Parts: sequence; structure tokens; C-alpha cells
Amino acid sequence: MKSLKLKAKSLKVLAVLFLSAAISFVSGCTDKKQVEQNPEKSKDWLASGATEERFSKVSRHLRGFDMAMAEVGYRFSELYWAGQDKNWEFAKYHLEKIRTTIKNGIERRPKRAQSAQMIYPSLDALEKTVILKDPIQFKSAMKGLKNTCNACHSAEKVPFIHVEFPLQRLSPIKFSAESGKDKEQ
Repeated sequence: MKSLKLKAKSLKVLAVLFLSAAISFVSGCTDKKQVEQNPEKSKDWLASGATEERFSKVSRHLRGFDMAMAEVGYRFSELYWAGQDKNWEFAKYHLEKIRTTIKNGIERRPKRAQSAQMIYPSLDALEKTVILKDPIQFKSAMKGLKNTCNACHSAEKVPFIHVEFPLQRLSPIKFSAESGKDKEQ
């Protein structure tokens, strides 16, 4: 149980760090002339420096494929629970976000592209089960995705990062009868 709480806390910390970096990036994107004219007002870590230097800072903070994997891990869990709840719209949403995250991760770290491409057939299979709203096929396709993730980690020489299905929810989002949707759709 301590391990689950630690994992949940780690994911929350990663999410907060990612959000903080994004907010800092947006708030730090000021006009270069304004920064040069008012250096005393630009004590923000991203507001000062030449554009190239600022982009270098953002790149360091967003890092490489590991940040993409942190997001995929979160969305994998949400996708799993969406299937358990038969919340097909939420499942579709997370499938789309996983695709976007992988695409962005490859853009940041092209050397991960070959291994990362492994995920697409598993995502395609899951997408079909979501369209069919078939919980049995969804469960099978999720096993396929989990196995693909672990195969990719082995190919990237990080087999110690072993994906399993979540044992508890980390998000407060859950399908319920009160949401106004028919759960069996």
C-alpha cells in the first residue's frame, strides 16, 4: 500500500512539475525589447536572455522522451479506468492524447522514434474496441498495449520500467449513472 501511495505521490509531483514548467514558459514569453529596457523587472528565470538562450532553457526543462512517458503513464491509467467504467468518450479522449504525446516526444527526441512507433498498432486496436464499446475486447487490447509498452522499454534498455495495470485511481474522474449517459452504450 505504501508503494501505491508513493507512486501516486510521484505522479502528482511530476504533473505539478510539468504544469509549473508550462506556466513558467507562458509567463516568461515576454517581448525582448521590454526585457532589455527593464532588466530589473525581468528576474523571472525565462524572461531574461536572448531568444535562443530562453528556448534552450525551455528545452532543458521539458527534457526528452521521459517527460512524454510520464504523461503517457498517467493517460494509460486513465484509459484503463475509462474502459473499466465503460466511459468510451473518456477512453477515446485519452487515446488521442497518448498519440499526441508520443508524436511530441518523437519530435523532441527523434532517436526514440523507431521504438516509439511500436505503440501505434496497439492504440489502433484499442481505438476499434472503443468504437465498438466492447469491454471484453477492450480488456484484451489493454493487455496488448501494456505488453507493447514493456517491449518498447526493453528495446530502449530500460526494462526495469515495467508497466502494470493500476490498482487504484489517481484521478477523481469516474463514470457514474448521474452523468446522464447510459453506461451500456
